[in-house]
Amino acid sequence: MSVAGDDDTQGRLHRRRMEIFAFLFLTAVLMPVLAVATVGGYGLAVWIYQMAAGPPGPPAR
Repeated sequence: MSVAGDDDTQGRLHRRRMEIFAFLFLTAVLMPVLAVATVGGYGLAVWIYQMAAGPPGPPAR
């Protein structure tokens, strides 16, 4: 009977470790990468738009 209980405890510990690893991966790796990619993608889109439409400024007379 202790074998089944020991196996359940090991499963819980493994699951807890995997949840902590997933949390740390999401917060330390994935979110910063997504933030940089989002800002970089927006900057690239603005840059490409300005190549086509011209730089911002007062209207030409």
